[in-house]
Amino acid sequence: MSFTLNSYALVLLFFGTLTAIMAIYIFKRGTTVVRWFGLMMGSNAIWSIAYGLELASGTLHQALFFINIEYVGIATLPLNWFLFCLSFCNKECWYKKPHNLAIILIVPITTILMVWTNPLHHLHYKEVSMVNYTSFPVLKIHPGIWYRIFTIYFYSLLACGCYLIFNKFKSSDPIYKKQNYSIIIAAVIPWIGNLCYLLGLRPLGFIDITPFTFILTSFLIFLGIYRFRLFDIVPIAREKVLDLMSDGFLVVDEKHRVIDYNSALHQFTDLPARQKVIGTAIQDIFPHQPALIKKIEAATNCKIELQATVRDKTIYFEVEILIQQENKLNSAFTIIKLQDLTVAKKDALMAKEQALELEKVSQLKDRIFSIIAHDLRGPMVNLSEVLKMFSYNQISDEEFKALSPVLSKDIVYTTDLLENILHWSRSQLKGFGIKKEFFNVRNIILNEINYHISSASLKKVKILHDVFPNEIAYADLLMFQIVIRNLLNNAIKFCNEGCEILITAAYQSNGMLKVCIKDTGIGISKTILEKLFKEENISSRGTKNEKGTGLGLMICKDFMSRNGGNIEVSSELGVGTTFCVTVPTHG
Repeated sequence: MSFTLNSYALVLLFFGTLTAIMAIYIFKRGTTVVRWFGLMMGSNAIWSIAYGLELASGTLHQALFFINIEYVGIATLPLNWFLFCLSFCNKECWYKKPHNLAIILIVPITTILMVWTNPLHHLHYKEVSMVNYTSFPVLKIHPGIWYRIFTIYFYSLLACGCYLIFNKFKSSDPIYKKQNYSIIIAAVIPWIGNLCYLLGLRPLGFIDITPFTFILTSFLIFLGIYRFRLFDIVPIAREKVLDLMSDGFLVVDEKHRVIDYNSALHQFTDLPARQKVIGTAIQDIFPHQPALIKKIEAATNCKIELQATVRDKTIYFEVEILIQQENKLNSAFTIIKLQDLTVAKKDALMAKEQALELEKVSQLKDRIFSIIAHDLRGPMVNLSEVLKMFSYNQISDEEFKALSPVLSKDIVYTTDLLENILHWSRSQLKGFGIKKEFFNVRNIILNEINYHISSASLKKVKILHDVFPNEIAYADLLMFQIVIRNLLNNAIKFCNEGCEILITAAYQSNGMLKVCIKDTGIGISKTILEKLFKEENISSRGTKNEKGTGLGLMICKDFMSRNGGNIEVSSELGVGTTFCVTVPTHG
């Protein structure tokens, strides 16, 4: 083979070789979208180098040989361009369908075969000849029917790719457009070159400048990729990666305006989902977080924990601020990462509450053991000793009768203590459930009055009630009964002779039933009143020196809470005390 090099051939050979080197480099190191661009550059390199060798050829046979090589690049260039545009615009799903890819592969494969077998049918070129009246020999081509079909295919894929790109940047935010002019211009240049060829504006009358324009297009897109970080700035990576993350991300420029973000940002702000975020000042994104704004304006890497109310919900989140100085745009920008800590915070608070609850239970357990060891043992030992002395005739009948009231009080105290301990222990057992049911409150109160009538008679205390029949409550019947029993027992214990106890029940507007036990006893001091129901075990002796365990009110509060109710107390020294419990009336 002999070659006569000229300026056109040299330009194509030089830039074609450079394009081939860049294509290999990009394909090896790029992502999916960049690899399609690398394949497009590879097709352009084959076309350019082979066309340069064609222009340097002096014989028709040698020129036709290089045309056959050219069409490997010419036939695949529009296809690679179209696939690159699909991937760039995040529409890979289209070409991943086998039948779609097969349709667009038919024409390039057929075209290559048509060119290679053209001497047999002349469907691609009707006639090809070498002319020598220019400064160097060039081919004069008369296109055939398949040439025109391929031309339509070529321009169709080129137009579809350009449409996708223009549509992409037409809908993009203004902040991106300045950085993407390179690819817009690059998409227009091949059209200008082809229009010139179709209009007959050809150097030396025959030279096709299309490969020259595609070389320029490739270099402009290459500049956009590695000079302006084109594929880093447009939202391709964000759409595929950041939007799948639960953490929020913001990128702000040196003027603290948002230039990129992901959809998870909305869970940390009250911004409407459709509100434009790009270009918005960071102060408008977080108007109620002055501490965060100060950290961002300080331009230092740091972390900060914040609390906010978003859509009437309290959330906790950590903000990590990363200042970026090294970038190809020669301007600083800040990456802000927001991590939701709400669940972790709630778990920590729950763990803390559980630890406090365990500590209270442990203290109560120690209290119970102390009572069992001292208060329970003491009466039992006394009773045992008196019975032993009586059985050995160490005391007379008269002395035993004199000791009986004291022993009776000890037994009553011991019984009440054991009952409370057993009920509380049962309620604390793992797996113990609350058996809620509908029951008649009046019947429960009457039963408890009958149970306490003997102890009330000893102190000449009257127990009255004003509870209508069929007053219905919905709770654990046994727990409610224990609460009423403890409160009525306390009322009797702190009453003097001649006092009255009144039990009432009335429905509330919130669907609860309020049961009150009011006595005219000695009352409770403000100091002790403030400590009631605050996890402090308080034990006081009654008007007849009756001992208390300090467990009754603790159990009452616990049981009412478990049933969705409440317990309250009001008292005045020398006037009396009123305990009121509220209990649900329906499930």
